[in-house]
Amino acid sequence: MRYNILILGASYGSLFGTKLLMAGHNVTLVCRKATAALINEHGTVVRLKLRGEEEHRTIHSKDLPGHVDAAVPEAVDPERYDLVVLAMQEPQYVVHAIRTLLIKIAEAKRPCLSLMNMPPLPYLRRIPGLDTTSLEPAFTDASVWDRFKPELVTLCSPDPQAFRPPEEAANVLHVGLPTNFKAAVLGTDDGNVVLETLAADIDAVRLDGKDVPVKLKVFPSLFVPFAKWSMLLTGNYRCVTDDQPIAIRDAVHADIETSRRIYGYVDGITQRLGAGPEDQVPFEKYAKAAESLLKPSSAARAVANGAPIIERVDMLVQLIGRNLDMPSSAIDKTVETVERALLRNQRRQS
Repeated sequence: MRYNILILGASYGSLFGTKLLMAGHNVTLVCRKATAALINEHGTVVRLKLRGEEEHRTIHSKDLPGHVDAAVPEAVDPERYDLVVLAMQEPQYVVHAIRTLLIKIAEAKRPCLSLMNMPPLPYLRRIPGLDTTSLEPAFTDASVWDRFKPELVTLCSPDPQAFRPPEEAANVLHVGLPTNFKAAVLGTDDGNVVLETLAADIDAVRLDGKDVPVKLKVFPSLFVPFAKWSMLLTGNYRCVTDDQPIAIRDAVHADIETSRRIYGYVDGITQRLGAGPEDQVPFEKYAKAAESLLKPSSAARAVANGAPIIERVDMLVQLIGRNLDMPSSAIDKTVETVERALLRNQRRQS
């Protein structure tokens, strides 16, 4: 069956969209007017390295069996789609046009798969015993999620590392680390049929007879996507410094024992919420992968470029830890560093 998938966000979302297109499904990317015009004329381009190959392959959407188009938020009718993918960063959802589209999506009762690092509040409400009201300060505006039914929202750990090369057009994405998207099940049978079908179709894709990395894996546990939190707090947010941003590799390996302690602490938080060892990624595996991450995280780059707000998974983990009576001075230090940097940016803009 060919599904119609709506993806909010044409940057990182184009990676997931390309995998869907390769599997024969149709994709609409929601983005700004200029980017939408570019994609509608030229399609999308994703550069991806296959296992065992030294050079990246260039994958053009126009060469793929699925159809892609792009639209501004105001032009989208969610009723037309079988699944909505949330691939923008959390602060972007407070923009009026996106907020209005979210209301339409919630009213249409469409299943949603989040590719955000920051889990949407409706997903967190699926975690038994978690006081989500106390977590609202970590969100740019928690009220944008009020209309969503928790069972229709799931989270996918956005583990693949990709970026838009700054010297190229906005329809080009370069994949640096082609790992998998790991999603938890939805709370509805119909929605899970869509997820499982997409996962199987993506898994079956071949390019010149070769397997194509970056799969969609669906897990019964709600905690599998939380494995990314340890990586974010150990690497990504520690790329933010009081000076210039540093590479993820350097954030992790400059003091490997401190990194190991932070990683273990965040794993402990997710275990207190209900995660099992099988839901998590061993520190050694992450540390090895981090050796190849030679750029600062997207959060650190955004801060360095003057962003006044970013996704605050660091603060979310801090608040959960405090609620569980598990404070951490290392997490507090990271949150304070990010806060200082954002406050400087906010003052420059005022």
